[in-house]
Amino acid sequence: MSTGFSNELWASRFILLDGIGTCIFVSFLAIVFGTIVGIVVGLPLTYGNFIFRFLARAYTDFIRGIPVLVLILTFYFVLSVLGLNLTAMQAGIASLSIFSSAHVAEMLRGGLQNVQKGQIEAAKAVGLSFFQTFLYVSLPQALRQILPTWINTAVETTKGSTLVSIIGVVEITLVMQQIIGRNFLSMEFYALAGLIYFIICFSIERFGKFIEKKVAIK
Repeated sequence: MSTGFSNELWASRFILLDGIGTCIFVSFLAIVFGTIVGIVVGLPLTYGNFIFRFLARAYTDFIRGIPVLVLILTFYFVLSVLGLNLTAMQAGIASLSIFSSAHVAEMLRGGLQNVQKGQIEAAKAVGLSFFQTFLYVSLPQALRQILPTWINTAVETTKGSTLVSIIGVVEITLVMQQIIGRNFLSMEFYALAGLIYFIICFSIERFGKFIEKKVAIK
């Protein structure tokens, strides 16, 4: 490690830590909100009548077919034209949440369809309502099945957070660009950015594997 890079890294340590914190904050909220919306959409996608199933299917297919960058730009620029002014942070979180939700909804549909019908019929036989059956019988089993795929979606959402720098959110990528603009050590700091993202995504994957082992049926 060159002395120049070490000095620049130390001088930029606070803004770099702020960028890492912003990345984690944006990614965490996007994953949480995306999972909640995905569950809400996945319910009619699996059990809804023709109209609700059609609307849920149109939503998931449409969102999954749009690049994340287009979603981010749409939420930040297009919505402002329509009178809904979001900050760059809000637009970034909202767009990544929508991106994540479409994938979670499709995963949940697959997980719910794999739940044995006998267990659902048994839940009905003991007097559980539809939502009680969904909440206590179907959903826990579906979540256990989709956990590995959900982890991949969480990692992809975190990677997608790099694009919110386009609209001015000061996360890792934009911080690195600002630092490089001052010292022109592009190779060193972009390599550092890659290492930071690898550590974050690898940590998510390892944590997911840990949870997967904990909830696995013995």
